[in-house]
Amino acid sequence: MGERILILGGGVIGLASAFELGKRGHQVTVIEKNKCGGQASGAAAGMLAPFSEIGEDPDDFFQLCLASLRLYPTWQKEVKSLSKCEFEYTNSGSLHAVYHEADLLALETRQAWQREWGAETEVLSANQLHQFEPELSTDIIAAMHYPEESHVFAPDYVKALEQACRNLGVLIEDELEEVAIIEWKDEIKLEAKYGKTFTGQRLIVSSGAWSHELEEIFSIRIPVYPIRGQICAYDNLHGRVKHIVYTSQGYLVPKGNGTLVNGASEDIAGFATDVTEKGIMRLTNWNYQIFPFLKQRIPFHKWAGLRPATQDGYPLIGKLEEAPHIIFATGHYRNGILLSPVTAVSVANLVDGMANHVPLHLFKPERFT
Repeated sequence: MGERILILGGGVIGLASAFELGKRGHQVTVIEKNKCGGQASGAAAGMLAPFSEIGEDPDDFFQLCLASLRLYPTWQKEVKSLSKCEFEYTNSGSLHAVYHEADLLALETRQAWQREWGAETEVLSANQLHQFEPELSTDIIAAMHYPEESHVFAPDYVKALEQACRNLGVLIEDELEEVAIIEWKDEIKLEAKYGKTFTGQRLIVSSGAWSHELEEIFSIRIPVYPIRGQICAYDNLHGRVKHIVYTSQGYLVPKGNGTLVNGASEDIAGFATDVTEKGIMRLTNWNYQIFPFLKQRIPFHKWAGLRPATQDGYPLIGKLEEAPHIIFATGHYRNGILLSPVTAVSVANLVDGMANHVPLHLFKPERFT
């Protein structure tokens, strides 16, 4: 019989960790104040694009992201199999586009170090590009093609993860409104708003943008703060865009249902998740410079989610030194969907006393204290 494990937080990281731990035979309960997957997780564009997003430094964070990208083909099949739910996982490849001659050297530099990590990259000229994406702006002079990069439809992926957890016997307690940690130094005890209690041998902290609230309890600094990300989407575009297209301004992701997701503008707004005209205009003011036809279109859908950003930009993944039965897996900022498989495997390996193939020292939860 496995350990009794409580997971505080039902976003994509909490659910992915529950899924992996459930597969390994542990008794897992996910505890969520709101609705599972209802914040950053369900609102994400679902890009799996570490080569596009990390252009300068192949550090441990890049290795973590790359390892997770390469887990996805098998991971998504397992989630679909155990959930009996389908969701879009598309190996579309991506184009990292540039507009100026001065940017070509940066692309070549990026290509040189990324090839050392197995990236099958190619710098495409303007003429070559239009064979890949005929409707790209003629202002784009080149792009790096990353055939390995992919994307998922985040809302359906998170729902499938939740269902897979339930099918594995994971208990999911959400919409609890308030949850307090009553005991944690030996046995774990959590209490919900109306007196319902949960006990376990281990606690996984995956509470995203709300993790900062636990500083006083654990007596460590947890600088995780909400960053509002606003996104919009266009409809009725079946087949017109084939790849993820990434620029210095943002990204566009084509979905199988014919929508084109455009993200993301960011601002600091506390825990507000309302959509603002200014936030969406930050997207619509430049997206037609990638695909000119967007200038004549109006987004049919606009939404926002809270991204749990840390002070140094890296997630918190690891055991507390003074209380190794407490494991942090939070603060994934804009990479929660991408990092869900590798974080889940890392957390489960920490529980099971197994070695992790990706170094976790950079992500120690006490590093700010």
